Amino acid sequence: MEGTKPVNKKLAAALSGGAVLVLALSGCGDDNEKLDSWAKQVCDAVQPQAKKIESANASIQKETSDNSKPEDVQKTDAKAFQDMSDAYKAIGAAVTKAGAPDVENGEKKQQDAVKELNTISTSYASLKKQVDALDTKDQGKFADGLKDIATELDKLGKSGNDALRTLEEGEVGQAMARQDSCKAATAPATQS
Repeated sequence: MEGTKPVNKKLAAALSGGAVLVLALSGCGDDNEKLDSWAKQVCDAVQPQAKKIESANASIQKETSDNSKPEDVQKTDAKAFQDMSDAYKAIGAAVTKAGAPDVENGEKKQQDAVKELNTISTSYASLKKQVDALDTKDQGKFADGLKDIATELDKLGKSGNDALRTLEEGEVGQAMARQDSCKAATAPATQS
């Protein structure tokens, strides 16, 4: 019978490569006060959420690196997924509140990003339900359940971030790169 340890590692790997909002932006462009003010508002709101996501990631990494009991893994993962769900929802709300960035197609970029952030939030909430429903009494079933969750996480990581990349390209990305709070949010959030 397969233990949960290798599966936990797979879960941690899938998660660390997942859809973590990392505003890894560089470049400097012309100053645009309106856009800079928009970027500052978004970056300031994103920073604490990015930290929350990072810390949720770290808690799963930690729980999976020890020889943890299924109950502990379940508890840690469920809390981490809930935190991530809340964080992405909060980032979506921050982008909504900031309004459309002052660039061409700004409104569409903003709406697409918010829609995607909310989808990611819902996906993590659904993963939390899946973890909660796992049978911790049966090691084999628990390991299989974690495998399915790791697969979902993998997909989530691949499907995420397209609209965010679109939101962050060009002038918007340059304005965000100028914000200290966005630079702080780009601390490496992944480790395998």
